[in-house]
Amino acid sequence: MKRTANAVWNGGLMEGNGTFGVGSGAFKDQKFSFKTRFEDEPGTNPEELIAAAHAGCFSMAFSAQMGERGITPESVMTSAEITFEELTLKKSVLTSTVTATGADKGKIEEAAAAAKAGCPISKVLDLEIELVLTIVN
Repeated sequence: MKRTANAVWNGGLMEGNGTFGVGSGAFKDQKFSFKTRFEDEPGTNPEELIAAAHAGCFSMAFSAQMGERGITPESVMTSAEITFEELTLKKSVLTSTVTATGADKGKIEEAAAAAKAGCPISKVLDLEIELVLTIVN
């Protein structure tokens, strides 16, 4: 399986702007610029997309890991906060809340640790990964 994305940048770094999209068409022509990436101008940027990918990947991996332990969660809600400093991705903080009524907390924690280490996005990121886990059961 292969997945694709595309990006176009027009102009110089400071005054230029660009767009990106994904091959599936789920989103396209998303605008980004120096100000959306390095300042607080509304819009998106590559780091935000990495955060979205990490949150989604972890949630799916966490569900799979719980399934291997005989647990079917009602929900897994995850946010990811990427720290980008000195032109380097430094850290990803995954904050996840799992609802799994009646499930063994120890098994859920094991599953979370396995997902944190094993999700494909975690594996490709060269940064510190922190997990903040809340279990609702």
